[in-house]
Amino acid sequence: MDDGTEPGFNRTGAQSSPLSVHSMQLYADERVPEEVSAPDEMPDGKEMAAVRCDYAVEAERIGSVPMPGVLTSAFTAVVSKLGARKPEVLVDKLGERLAFERIGVRLYQALIDKAAALATQQRMPFSVDDLQRLRDDELAHMHVLASALDSLGADSTAQTPAAAVSAVAISGLMQVLTDPRTTLVHCLEAMLIAELADDASWELLISLTAEADQDQFLPQFRSARDNEKAHVRQIRGWLQTVVLGEAR
Repeated sequence: MDDGTEPGFNRTGAQSSPLSVHSMQLYADERVPEEVSAPDEMPDGKEMAAVRCDYAVEAERIGSVPMPGVLTSAFTAVVSKLGARKPEVLVDKLGERLAFERIGVRLYQALIDKAAALATQQRMPFSVDDLQRLRDDELAHMHVLASALDSLGADSTAQTPAAAVSAVAISGLMQVLTDPRTTLVHCLEAMLIAELADDASWELLISLTAEADQDQFLPQFRSARDNEKAHVRQIRGWLQTVVLGEAR
């Protein structure tokens, strides 16, 4: 089976056509605008950086954390214990993890589908049951987070700003998993990126939850973090097995 590393007609590198590279360089050298021809006047990216800074200062925010539909005693307790600090930070991060875990379920389902398609061509380092168990862990984490938000009186169906950004960040990983051309190695590498981010984000959420004195959530959050650490070990192990097998 072609594992994606077989030599082929890859023409993206300069070595594939050294004469063309020379011609291209001559063409570029001949057409440097006169007004910026001096070395100290060459574009250095400062103009682009200035534009980005202006946009960053003037841009509206991505979204907002919704006010709780019902001011429960739990949310009131968060507000009183945090004092002058912002309880919406906790709600925002809970929403972020909820969105990430929801997409994590879809990532694992995509990996299950990919593995099923490739199973007739190569040996898998895992079983379908292994992947389904990891997918179900992500689903369970999603329900834990939704329950935590609901118990605070927050809206677990709302997309917080951090959740929106998280969805954009992980969208590239989904494209890797669902692209018909990607190999098992590509997909496992994408899953490892997701799981490493998941692990680190649960650590942060646990610290934030403890800071808010919401100790009732900590046992389940710590259990989810431990699950994610186990996921990282498994994905890393499977990836190593496949890559080393292809190198032999």
